[in-house]
Amino acid sequence: MLNALFFPLLFSMSAGTYAYLKFSDRRPRALLILTLFQLLGASAYAQQPDQGLFAMLAVHAILVFFLLLHHLQTPALAAEQRRQR
Repeated sequence: MLNALFFPLLFSMSAGTYAYLKFSDRRPRALLILTLFQLLGASAYAQQPDQGLFAMLAVHAILVFFLLLHHLQTPALAAEQRRQR
């Protein structure tokens, strides 16, 4: 299962981080997509447990956690979105 999910998880980490850092208005969508990729990997791990897949999912989860934590600590984006409406 690691062979099937290695490149999609790697792509989601790199593209998700790029979208999160480059486009501040699209951060919630990028975090949602990263979380959905994490759920996809978790369901694959539940079907076929493997140490390599677990390690890849752990790295992915740590990245998602830190990006979500950073997003929750930046209140300026929420105030900026309210002004635009």
